[in-house]
This record gives sequence, structure tokens and C-alpha cells, in this order.
Amino acid sequence: MRAWRDGEPLATGSPQQRALLAALLLRGGRTATAAELIDALWGEEPPSQALAALRTYASRLRKVLGAEVLTSESGGYALRTAALDLTRARELAAEAEKLRAGGDRAGARTRLAEALDLWDGEVLASVPGPHAENQRTRLEEWRLTLLEARLDVDLETGAHAEAVSELTALTAAHPLRERLRELLMLALYRGGRQAEALAVYADTRRLLADELGVDPTPELARLQQRILQGDAELARPVEEQAPAAAPVARPAQLPATVPDFTGRAAFVRELGARLATAEGHVMAVSALAGIGGVGKTTLAVHVAHEARPHFPDGQLYVDLQGAGAQAAAPETVLGSFLRALGTPDSAIPDALDDRAALYRSTLDGRRVLVLLDNARDAAQIRPLLPGTAGCAALVTSRIRMVDLAGAHLVDLDVMSPEEALQLFTRIVGEERVRAEREAALDVVAACGFLPLAIRIAASRLAARRTWTVSVLAAKLADERRRLDELQAGDLAVKATFELGYGQLEPAQARAFRLLGLADGPDISLAAAAAVLDLPLWDTEDLLEALVDTSLLESAAPGRYRYHDLVRLYARACADRDEHPPTEKEAALSRLLDFHLSTAARVYAIERPGDRLVDHLEPTTYEGLAFTDRHEAQDWLYAESHCLLACVRQSASSPTTLRRAVDLLWASLDLAESGANSKEYEAVATLLRTAASKTGDVRAEGRAANALAYVHHYQGRFDQADREAESVVAAARSIGDPLPVCWALNARGAIAHYQARFGDADEHLTLAIALFREAGDPAGEAAALCNLSRIRLATGRTEDAVRMARKGADMYEEMGHALKGANGRYALGLALTEDGQLKAARDQLREALAVFADSRQRLWEGMTLFRIAEVDMADRRYGAAAAGAEMALTLLRGIGGEWRRGIVLTVLGRALDGIGQSGRARVCWQEALALYEELGAPEAAEVKGLLGRALAA
Repeated sequence: MRAWRDGEPLATGSPQQRALLAALLLRGGRTATAAELIDALWGEEPPSQALAALRTYASRLRKVLGAEVLTSESGGYALRTAALDLTRARELAAEAEKLRAGGDRAGARTRLAEALDLWDGEVLASVPGPHAENQRTRLEEWRLTLLEARLDVDLETGAHAEAVSELTALTAAHPLRERLRELLMLALYRGGRQAEALAVYADTRRLLADELGVDPTPELARLQQRILQGDAELARPVEEQAPAAAPVARPAQLPATVPDFTGRAAFVRELGARLATAEGHVMAVSALAGIGGVGKTTLAVHVAHEARPHFPDGQLYVDLQGAGAQAAAPETVLGSFLRALGTPDSAIPDALDDRAALYRSTLDGRRVLVLLDNARDAAQIRPLLPGTAGCAALVTSRIRMVDLAGAHLVDLDVMSPEEALQLFTRIVGEERVRAEREAALDVVAACGFLPLAIRIAASRLAARRTWTVSVLAAKLADERRRLDELQAGDLAVKATFELGYGQLEPAQARAFRLLGLADGPDISLAAAAAVLDLPLWDTEDLLEALVDTSLLESAAPGRYRYHDLVRLYARACADRDEHPPTEKEAALSRLLDFHLSTAARVYAIERPGDRLVDHLEPTTYEGLAFTDRHEAQDWLYAESHCLLACVRQSASSPTTLRRAVDLLWASLDLAESGANSKEYEAVATLLRTAASKTGDVRAEGRAANALAYVHHYQGRFDQADREAESVVAAARSIGDPLPVCWALNARGAIAHYQARFGDADEHLTLAIALFREAGDPAGEAAALCNLSRIRLATGRTEDAVRMARKGADMYEEMGHALKGANGRYALGLALTEDGQLKAARDQLREALAVFADSRQRLWEGMTLFRIAEVDMADRRYGAAAAGAEMALTLLRGIGGEWRRGIVLTVLGRALDGIGQSGRARVCWQEALALYEELGAPEAAEVKGLLGRALAA
């Protein structure tokens, strides 16, 4: 056994390593499990470390052959090699058989001689192991069979004299092989040596009796009788005949295309163009969608029908049953294909490799399209692919065939909303859909734009004339019943998914069930590992396997998602199959722990010295760790929708409610930045309601605290103050100190905005004392900065500057970049009022850079507004107008109407300063409308501005 690459010999290693190579080579590209390989190398008594040794041999071979040649698949190994002398020998033997059957004996002899020339010494010489020994015996037997066939052809063509010497040597080497003796007798007889021929028979009969105690075969006995009788017919070689023209069969096996085929125009063009240019190269196409029911077969059949003119010699089709429990065997399919191509049953060999070789030979010179539908994997279809130019293969499968060499891979996704509505309309009728277009859109959306689901839903509606589209939409709106509604006759979405689920290994099935429980648009690899309670690399293997089986989609590197209907099916499987049932709750609990632990670390790295993380509910599952705050921010904002979905999902259980509330609190950046403020508010409201129903005062107070801050950021100060007041009462009643501190700080800031400066001073002074008592310097600094603004508003500017500077310095000492920016913001305000405009601008610009870097859009916009105020004080009206305009842009949709009003007021002043009084009045009019609607005291100031503008 020898190997070469580009003409250079390769070192195949130790005998055991070569035994592994031989075992893989002789499987013809099919995967061999570890157990099969251990049995091949060591038989019934493997060493104790057999598996480790096997992996070592495989690793060494991979270094020699290349990772693309030796691959790991499904716990075993497979060898992908383009050139193997054994494969070539089989192809030559099949060609010889075909030529001989057609009467071309000279061509058959040439092919047989070429096949025999591929033998070079003993097969698998010095390769140990029971498998190698069995293969040596088998291949030697096959070599002798080929040799007998070649000698038989020699005799048929009159080369009996030349054959005698070779047969004499062979019968001496293999004395008990009767076929060789038969050929030697025939060669001698045809050479006029009748007595020697009969002597060979006598020797053979004596040898068989002595060695085996048996008589010669009936065939050998009949030959002796014919020689004794001087049979003249036997003496003549078979006359050379011209090769017979075999009848040309042109199969047309494609199923009918559907009359309402819809959409997929880009795929039709792409595949059609490749099929149209199949002449000159071989092509295999895998049209693979993420899930069953996406329309792979429908598209492939439609494209194949359109491409028929390019394949005048026929079209072959087979359903390979790859999604079922029993996939079609390649040798069975090849037998069917060969019959369709005109090969008689008697000429079809038994072995898979022999059938594949004959199949490729039969297709040589023809232009045939092969549609291989519903394939299980690449190993199943490799023997079924044409081997010559001019032919093409279309393959559909639920598995993306990345290991199918030379294939053009097409990922078929669900339909676009427009295509889905068009398909629905074609089945239901344009009149019914036109009357209820919105309901029709709801139906196709509930179907997840999956063609099979749309076809089923539309067929049900078409069969029920009394139903309206709205009735169907209402039925599908109930997620618990949706899969049950999506069945009609023998079509069912659930049954389609069941086929894929039934093929999963136990670990894969568990992952499929548990991951489907998590709400959210997708899930990260790390979060999935938490759900499954597995190491990251094991989780990735499972998820990628689910992607390969089309039950899961790869949304992006390291992120995965379900199709909506597949998620519903996964949850149904979890309800049915997950044991014990408590594992479902445990999986979601681990996910909540993962998010809470990780969010706490994000909070801690963003706010060093802040004591919030010490007051959160404990977790048992550890989250991610971060090396810098940018990495931490990236995680928080990337996971925002999934994190809030986890909080929402956890609100329904008393065992997870407190952790859900704390996760929301630790993720306050999502609300403060404005990025997810609406979703954050909705989830906070849900949590407070859930806590109130269960009587959990601690959870209710903390949820109300989150709501207070949301209302504060949105400028809804009355609501914010009511929530904060309720937090103080609830948290004090159960001895939960930190929410009291936070709520008092919030109430002080709110009272400032409402010009209740006495209340503000009282709240903030108490907050400072409580933060100090709790050992929370970050909270103390925040309250100090807020108190500085009260001092500023009440005319105590020097006090305000001192307090703001102290707060900023405290943040600086803690290395608190984000909150340090809040400190600089407060200091900038105080310095502006103190007339230190350059110093104020410097502080605000430093704060602006941090806010922008930290994705705090609310504070970024407000800082631009404050810089505009500095520019106004410095009479730089153009710069002030530009800054205020930028602030308005950033604050669009966040920060609330009050903040929009104050920015519009300053923008009007700046525009008035550069002579654009008309625009200024428009800004003030809009600001006045906002203030009056809010009942804000700032309305009086704006009325004065408008009055002076009109008077001028």
C-alpha cells in the first residue's frame, strides 16, 4: 500500500497507522465509526487504550494527507480521496463487462488488462489486523476472477496458444481453482492437444479427491465429455463481432411541477443558468433551506423542467427518503437508474462500487439531468453523481452539503412577505384576499412565510367557503394551537419537523428542545451553553449539528435562531419529551443566572466603586468575564433584546421574579442610553405588576425603582416622582437600603426639574448620608452632583462649583469613566453659571467624548445642548445653533418632551442671535406647545420670548 501527492511518495507511518489508512480507503468515502475501526485494526481483543491509539493514528495521518482529505464525521472518520487504484480497477472491470456484452471483446480485453496491471505485488502487504487480512483474501480472489475473465476473452478471440503457458503457471500456483483448470483444458483442446486436455481433467479429479474428497464441478465434467466426443463447435473460438448498438433509453422521470409555483425568481435564474452551461463540466447543486417545508423539492422540480431542453438524453429522479427513518440505499437507486438507462438486469452487478462504475460508464457521452431529492447526506449521493461532462445533478437535502466536493451550494430561505402573499392569493383567490389584505398578511406571517405552511393554510381556507381570512388569522394567532391548525389531508407542518427531529442523536434532541424554550430573537453561543449546562465547545458542536440538519439557523457567527414554527415545535417536544419536566425550568433558570451574572459584571466594569452589584440576588451559574468596558458594552447592547426577553419570560415565576428584577436594574444603561427605553419600560411595568400580585415587596420596590428612572429619563416627572416615593416606602418597610438611596437621589433630581428646590435639597442631602452610610461612594458622588445643581438654581454658585468638583473628583478616584462624565457634566453647568466659560466648555467636551464612546445617546444629546448654552453665554450664536440642532437630532425619540422643549428654546435664542427670527419663533412656538401640554413652568419664559419677538 503506497500513497502519493503530486507524484511525490508520502510516508504512511507505522503498520497500525497503515492499517487505519487501508480501512478508510476501502470504505469508498463512507464514514467509519470509531468502533468499526477498532474492530478492523485489532479484532475481538483490542488494547485498553485502543480509542486513544486510533485518534493518534488519525491525527498523524491527517498531518500527512491533509485535513481536507481525512475528515472527522459523526464520531468517526472518512477519507476523501480523488484517486484510488482499486476504484479505477472497478471502473475498468465494469467497462469491460459492458464492452463484452456489446460484442467488443478486444476492447473488453484491453480494459481487463489495464485493471490487472494496477496490481503491484501483494495487496496490503505487511498491513496488520483482521480487516486487512480479510481484504487481502477478498481482493486476491477478485484479481483471480478478473484474470479468469481476461483469459476467457483471450480464448474467445483465438489466443489459445498464447494462453496455455500462462494457464499452466496459474494452475500450478492455484491447483484447486477449477475455473483455471477448465480454461487450460479448453486452450489445449483448441490448440490440437486433446490428450493433454484430458490429462488435465484426470489430474484435477485425482487432486480434488485426495485433498478435498470431492468430484470436479459439473461444468468441468461436461467439458471433459465434449472433448472426449471431439466437439467441433467447442474447438472454434467465438467469432469476432462488431459491437452491438444498444437501444438508447431516454428516461423522463421528473415529477409534475406545481401549477401555482410562485416567486423564487432569483433562484430559478441562478440554477437555470448553471444547468444551461453544464456541457463541459460536472455540476452538483444542493438547494438547501433551513427547515423542511421551505420548498426545496418544488423549486428543484420546477428548475429541472425548465432545463429539460439542455438534457436531451433524459432526466432521472429519485426520492432518497433522507428525512425518514430508512433512507434509500445507493445500490438500490443505482439499480433503478441503470434499468431506466436501458441496462438489462443480467448486466447489473451486485456490489455498490461496481454499479456506480457501470452507471458512470453508461452516462458517458450522454446529456442527462439527475434530480436527487431529499438526500440524507453527501455519502448517500456520491455514488449517484454523474462522472462525465454534459450531465448535471440537482440535489435537495435538509443538510448543507459542505463536504460534497465541487458542489454549488444554494441556501433556500423562507419566502419574502410579497412572495408569501402571492402564493396565498393564488390558492385562495384574489377576490377574498383583496377584501381582507391585512388579515392575509397576518396569516402568512403566522406561517413564518414557510411555503408548506402557507399552502396548508390557504388550502384549508379555499375548502371552506364560509370562512373569512380573518377567521383563519384568528385561529393561527393562538401559538399553542398553531401547529395543530397547520395540517390538511396528508400535509402537516408538524410531521415535516418530526422527520428531522426523529433523526437527532439524544444530546442533539435535548439541545433542540431546551434551546427552543428561551424567548428572544436569537441566542448567543455562551447563553446556549448556560441553557444546556455544557462547556462552550460541546455546545457549539451540538448547535452546528442542528444547523446542519436545518432545525436551527446560524444568524451570525456565534449566534443562532429558530424559525418561528420550529420554535413552537421545539417547545411542544420539550413538553412531551423532556424528563424530568423540571429540567425545563432549570434550563431557563440557568439562562437567567447567566444574564444576571454577566450584566452585573458589565455594570461593575462600567461603574467601579458602585455597590449595586453587592445587593443583587445571588446566582449559581457564572456569566462572562470582560477585560475592558468596551467589550462589556458590546455584550450589553448586542444582547439587549435577548436580555429583556429573558426578564419578561422570568416574570411569571415567583422563583425567578427577584432575579429578573435585579437583571433589569443592573441593565439600566439600556434605558438611560435611550437605546431600548420603550422595551425596558414595558418589561419594568410587567415586573412590578407581577411582584404586586405575588406580594413580593422587595421585587415590587426594585421594579418601581427601575420605572422611576425610566420616567425620569423620558421627562415624565410626576410619574417618576410617584414611583420613587413608593420605592422609598416599600424598601424601608423591608430593610432594603439601596433602593431607598437610589429613589431619594431620583426624587431630588426630579424636584429640581420641577423647581421644588427645598424638596430637592432635602431628598439629596438624605441620599448623600445614606449612600455614605452604605459605603457607596459612587452613589454619594451622584447625589453630590445633583445637589450642586440645586445650589446653582438657588444662587449659591460657589457652593455648586465646589460640590460638582468634589463629585467629579470622587468619580475620578474610582476610575469611574461613565459616571465621571456625569460629574464633569454637572461641573460644566456650575462653571457656566459662574462665568468660567472656557473651563465649562472643556469639562462638557470631555464628558461628551465619554458619553459618545459609551453609547449614552441621551447624555450625549444633553451635553451638546449644554455646550450650546455655553456658546450662547459666549455670544457664539452660530456654534450654539449648530450644537442645539445636533442635540435635537440625538434626542429624537428619547429624553421626553420636556428636554425637547428646553433644547428648542435655546435653539430659538441662537437662531434669533444670527438673524433668523422666523425660524426662532417656530422653535419657541413648538416649545410652548410642549410646555403647556406638560404644565411645565418654563412656558412663561417662552411666552415672553414670543411676545418680544412679535413686538419687534
